[in-house]
Amino acid sequence: MSERRIRVIVAKPGLDGHDRGAKVVARALRDAGMEVIYTGLRQTPESIVETAIQEDADAIGISILSGAHEHYFGEIIRLLKSKNAEDIIVFGGGVIPDGDIPRLLEMGAGAIFGPGTSTKKCIEWIEKTVEEKRRKES
Repeated sequence: MSERRIRVIVAKPGLDGHDRGAKVVARALRDAGMEVIYTGLRQTPESIVETAIQEDADAIGISILSGAHEHYFGEIIRLLKSKNAEDIIVFGGGVIPDGDIPRLLEMGAGAIFGPGTSTKKCIEWIEKTVEEKRRKES
């Protein structure tokens, strides 16, 4: 793994006010040695992408419970591409129907973690994916 710690933005887009899961994931990633920036509630896709670029993030983790996952994932991925920052990995979780996951992956999400997924599984996926991304970049 690269010497630089993995940097992850954890974001809650839209009007959904439930952030317990996002905070649990953010804490687990920190405990695993990653640098985590939690953006707080009610963020816009624009503010999430700007934060990720300014913070030189490796990844953005999106937590969605509102049912607007396709819109927010699509908009965040589109904005990253428009700003030549599509190397930032996008992943997410929350209450997302299994039938919607293939579409999110098609759009460019790297992984979707449903309710009950262990934080260990998320951490291992992020570490592996960021390591692969950094290897390609070097």
